[in-house]
Amino acid sequence: MNQWSFASDWLLVAGGIAVWLIAASLCWQNYSRRQSRATGWLESLRLVIITTLVFTLFRPEIVQRIERTESPEIVVMVDASGSMITEDVSGGFNVVTRAAWIAAQRQTNVWAPLEKIGKVIFDEFSPAPTNANPEAGTDLTGSLEAGLKRYANLRAVLLLTDGDWNLGGAPAGIGTRYRERDVPIFSVGVGSEKALPDMLLERVSMPAYGLIGEQIALPFKVRNHLPHEVKTTLSVMIEDRAVSKKEITIPAYGQLHDAILWSPRQVGEADLKLSLPVEADETIAHNNELPVRIAVRAETLKVLVVDSLPRWEFRYLRNALMRDPGVEMHAVLFHPGIGMGAGQNYLNGFPGTKEQLANYDVVFLGDVGIGDGELKRSDIALVKGLVEQQASGLVFLPGRRGRHLTLLDSEIGDLMPVVLDQARPTGIGLQNEVPLLLSTAGQGHLLTRFDADEARNSDIWKNLPGFYWNAAVEKSRPGSEVLGVHASMRNAWGRIPLLVSRPAGSGKVLFMGTDSAWRWRRGVEDKFHYRFWSQVVRWMAHQRHLAGKEGIRLSYSPEAPNAGETVFLQATVLDPAGFPLEKGSVKGRITGPYGQIEELEFDSLEGGWGVFKSRFTPRRGGDFRVQIESDDAGRKLDSQISVTQPTREHVGQPANFEVLRELAGITGGEMAMTSGLNEILQAITLLPEPKPLENRIRLWSNPWWGGLILLLLTIYWTGRKLAGMI
Repeated sequence: MNQWSFASDWLLVAGGIAVWLIAASLCWQNYSRRQSRATGWLESLRLVIITTLVFTLFRPEIVQRIERTESPEIVVMVDASGSMITEDVSGGFNVVTRAAWIAAQRQTNVWAPLEKIGKVIFDEFSPAPTNANPEAGTDLTGSLEAGLKRYANLRAVLLLTDGDWNLGGAPAGIGTRYRERDVPIFSVGVGSEKALPDMLLERVSMPAYGLIGEQIALPFKVRNHLPHEVKTTLSVMIEDRAVSKKEITIPAYGQLHDAILWSPRQVGEADLKLSLPVEADETIAHNNELPVRIAVRAETLKVLVVDSLPRWEFRYLRNALMRDPGVEMHAVLFHPGIGMGAGQNYLNGFPGTKEQLANYDVVFLGDVGIGDGELKRSDIALVKGLVEQQASGLVFLPGRRGRHLTLLDSEIGDLMPVVLDQARPTGIGLQNEVPLLLSTAGQGHLLTRFDADEARNSDIWKNLPGFYWNAAVEKSRPGSEVLGVHASMRNAWGRIPLLVSRPAGSGKVLFMGTDSAWRWRRGVEDKFHYRFWSQVVRWMAHQRHLAGKEGIRLSYSPEAPNAGETVFLQATVLDPAGFPLEKGSVKGRITGPYGQIEELEFDSLEGGWGVFKSRFTPRRGGDFRVQIESDDAGRKLDSQISVTQPTREHVGQPANFEVLRELAGITGGEMAMTSGLNEILQAITLLPEPKPLENRIRLWSNPWWGGLILLLLTIYWTGRKLAGMI
C-alpha cells in the first residue's frame, strides 16, 4: 500500500500556494495578450514547471508499506576481537575470558525463548588479529551497518561484546538508522568496567642484536591494576635461572616504563623470559611473564686511541682496551719534541686516509690538538666524516695541557658536547678529592651501570675514588645528554657537566671532563675501570654492526621499528680495492613477510666515504628481508629487519559499556551485564509484533525528480527560442 507524506509546516504551504497563484495569474495574462497557440503551450508548460517546483518545496515522499510475511530475524552479534581474550568474567569459581563466557552460553538452551518468536542467527564480527591481518580491530559501526544490509526482516539485535571499538565511526550514528527501521539494539556487556586486581607485564622491546660483553638494555612496560603500590623484582630468566634482576616500584593503578640490563655470555640465539612474581591479591597469574629472543654475536671492535703524552689516563685506558677480548686497539702517541710512541699495538702515525680510518669503530682523542707535531687539519676532517657518515664513536678525553682547545676552531668543534671556558685552557686543579656525581639521566644509562640494581649501582658510584682535576666546562650544548656532573662546583647554568654524550650525524660523541677514571681501580683493580670503557666502546659501536659483510655494511634507524614508521637505511660500500666507493650505484630490495617486494634506490652522500642512504616504510609487522647490491663494487648484502606490529586490540583493558548504553537508549533496547542475560532475552520475547516495513521514496531529494524538472526547463526555453520569444 502506497501513500503520500509531506514534511513541511503551514507557513511553507501558504507561501507555496501564494507563489503558485501569482505565477498562474502571470501565465494567464501573457496568454491573453498574445492569443496564440504557441503561447498557450509555453505558458501551460511554465505553469507545470512552477507547480512541480512548489510541490517539491513541500518535501513530498511516497511511503510504501510492506506487510511482513517471513519469520522475523533476531541476530545475536558476537564480538570475536582480540580484546575478548581478556580474563575478567566470573565463571562460577573461576575467572574466565570474555570469549570463553560467550562460548559457554552458546552451548546452553538459554536461547530457546527467542527461537519461539523468530529465527535466531549468530553472527560473529571483528575477528581477532592473525598473521595475515595483524591490524585487525573492532569495527562496531561497520558490523551493525552490515547487519542492516544483510537481514531484511530484522526484529532485534543482541550484542555480546565488551563495547571496545577502535575502527570505524562512532556507533551512535548507526543507532539512528536502527531507530528509523524500528529495530531495537539490546546488549549484554561481557567483561568488567573496572580492571580486575592484577599485575601484568605488557611489553618488552628488544634490540636487533647483542654483543658478548655488552650490557643490553631490555625496555619493558608493567601495568598495575592493584589498589596499592607494588614493590617487586623483575627477573631475566634463561630456562629456570635468573641472569639479571631489577627492583621496581609500580604505583597503585599505574604503570612503569623502564629497562633492565642483561649481559650475554654465549654466542647464538638466546631465549630469555622476563618474569614478575605473582602478588597475593592478583586475579590472573599467567600474564606476569613474556618470552623474548635475541641474537648474540662475537664481534671484534676496532678502537683508535690518540694522545700526546703517556699520562696515567692514557696508560690505563690502553691496558683496559688491550685486555678486552672483543676489542682490537691501536694507539697513536705523538710525544711532542721526542718522537712517536712505539711498542705493541702502536702506530707510526695517525691513519691519514679514509680507507685506513674507516676501519675504526671508536676513536679516543686525549690531550692532543692540531699542530706542534700532533694532528693535522686533514686528520680532524677525517674524524668528523668517520663519526657523521660511518656511524663511529668519538670520545674526548681532555688533559692538563689544554690541547683540546685547538680543536674548537676545527671541523670537529661543533661535535663537542659541551661549551668550554677558553680563558682557562689548563682546566681546574683541586686540593681535595671530588667524586663524579651521576645525573638523573646518568643513573639509568648503559654507560654508568656497574650493577643491574639501581640502588647498588648508585652506591658504587658514590664510593668510587674522585678526581683532583677537571676541564673548565661552562655548560652542555643543546641536544646533549648530561650523565655526570661535578659534585661540588656550580656556575650560572648549574652543576658543571663532566660526562656528556651527544649524537652527531650517524654516530655518537662522548666527553669525559676528568683525567682520573684510572683511579677507579683503587682497591678493586680492574673491576669498574675496565667495565666502564668496555661499555663505552660497545655502546658507541653498536649501530655500525647491525648488518655487514666483507666490503659492505648496513646500519638503520630506528633499530627496532614499528609498522608505519619510516626506517632510514645507510649502506657503506667499498670498491674491489677496499677503497670507499665514490662513483657507482647501489640498489636495494625489501621483501616483506608476505612476499610483497619494494625496490629501493640509494643516494650517495657527499664526502667520499662510500655512504649511500635510502628509506622505506613498513606497513605491517614481521621480518623484512633486505638485499643490497652494488654491481660497480661487486658487493652484495642480505640481511633482515624485524618490524613490530602495534596491536589495536589490547588484552587486559577494562570493558567500555557506555557505548552499549547509548545504543540501547537511541534504539529503544536495553543493556545488562552478564548476570542479566536472561532478563535481556525475556525483554526481546516481549517485543510487540513488528510493524509493516516502510520504504520511503523522497521525491524532493531524488536525482530522477531533479532530472525531470531540468528536462522541462530545457523544453520550455527551447520552445521560447523557436517561437521567437527570446
